[in-house]
Amino acid sequence: MTESPRLSHYVSGSIFSGTSTRTSPVYNPATGRVTKNLILATAADLDAAVAVAQAAFPAWRDTSQAKRQTIMYNFRELLNARKGELADILTAEHGKVTSDALGEIIRGLEVVEFALGMPHLSKGDYSENVSTGVDVYTLRQPLGVVGIISPFNFPAMVPLWYFPIAIAAGNTVILKPSEKDPSAANWLAELFTEAGLPDGVFNVVHGDKVAVDALLVNPDVQAISFVGSTPIARYIYETAAKAGKRVQALGGAKNHMLVLPDADLDLTADAAVNAGFGSAGERCMAISVIVAVEPVADELIAKIVERMKGLKVGDGTRGCDMGPLITEVHRDKVASYIDVAAADGATVVVDGRGIEVDGAADGFWLGPTLFDHVSVDSAVYIDEIFGPVLSIVRVDSYTEGLNLINASPYGNGTAIFTNDGGAARRFQNEVQVGMVGINVPIPVPVAYHSFGGWKNSLFGDAKAYGPAGINFFTREKAVTSRWLDPSHGGINLGFPQNQ
Repeated sequence: MTESPRLSHYVSGSIFSGTSTRTSPVYNPATGRVTKNLILATAADLDAAVAVAQAAFPAWRDTSQAKRQTIMYNFRELLNARKGELADILTAEHGKVTSDALGEIIRGLEVVEFALGMPHLSKGDYSENVSTGVDVYTLRQPLGVVGIISPFNFPAMVPLWYFPIAIAAGNTVILKPSEKDPSAANWLAELFTEAGLPDGVFNVVHGDKVAVDALLVNPDVQAISFVGSTPIARYIYETAAKAGKRVQALGGAKNHMLVLPDADLDLTADAAVNAGFGSAGERCMAISVIVAVEPVADELIAKIVERMKGLKVGDGTRGCDMGPLITEVHRDKVASYIDVAAADGATVVVDGRGIEVDGAADGFWLGPTLFDHVSVDSAVYIDEIFGPVLSIVRVDSYTEGLNLINASPYGNGTAIFTNDGGAARRFQNEVQVGMVGINVPIPVPVAYHSFGGWKNSLFGDAKAYGPAGINFFTREKAVTSRWLDPSHGGINLGFPQNQ
């Protein structure tokens, strides 16, 4: 049997194999087959990549804003023109359907476009003559080498939340993507090189905990950005902060949708299905709990079930609505909650096991699953399942539903569905969650606002992208200046140029 090809790191503008002999298989989740073997970095490999990024930093920091923006614009144009190639990579390694993959890339492109405004976004302030002949002004300057650790569920979008802003601000980057779907990271790095990015500014190192731990403690790395589960986010935050780094570590979620009796139930059912089962539920902004204020539950469930019957599960390249889960192990873990729900007294309304799929028999399949009468003491309610599982919890009032949401240890996203503007306004004020949707099921902010939750959904100094991203990837320097004599330049009648 022919050995699967190997995927190596991308450092200093070219493939870097490193010294490691350890590899990890990469699967196509729709077939269950290994498509490549990923080289897992040693700590020395990671440190070598950091050294490259550190060496590249002074020249990139001192490159003019105009030149940096030209390269970023080239990258934006290339990414937009060739996003179909990247979508195919995402579908082949993550399993999400092609339309979902394209949507992920487009949301990432928004951040690239936001980063194109860096000359304006990173401007400082100026105060003239604060004392006689003394001026004070502030500068925003890059940090140096920054590390990004991204998850499997959005192998393009999450890195794009971070590296365009970091690079546009003048930093150099080490990206450690998920080992489950790593090829998108190399593709993005190669595209940036094609756009004119100097070698060493954007580097990709593949690996597992060995590489992560080396990144967290390397003294030349100034900041860490992370998205993943809450236990790992807490570990990333504590370890990197102890090593003196800035950290933005986005953790897990258990997102609730509060449905009031006056809600448009057709709109609500559409939203619940879209937000619960899109990307096979493998997203931190998925709705996993519907909090139904009685008497709407029975009618809403009927409408959700009707829509679930029409969903086509299968290979993401075949025009299906939902693809497989990322690995067999994860699929089996998610499916195990169906037995847990039944044992805890919930009603299994729709069981996603054993469904007919449009795909290979060995794919990592689990169909959309719906539970009713879920107890808040059940692991089904408490755990972040991270799969196509939607739970119904029935409550008697708005206040009971609000208190349920606020009692959650997570605070990532939430939504309310209602036609009562007063109730919606009250909810947005009282709910203890970082991102709120009003008749919007997945309230992911656009690129010029920032993404991040509260409580155990966020650890560290800043949310992702938007104004928070600018602040995170730059630091402020205040200059107090006095010039005793004016300086005069020579005569030059030419039009001023940016050099």
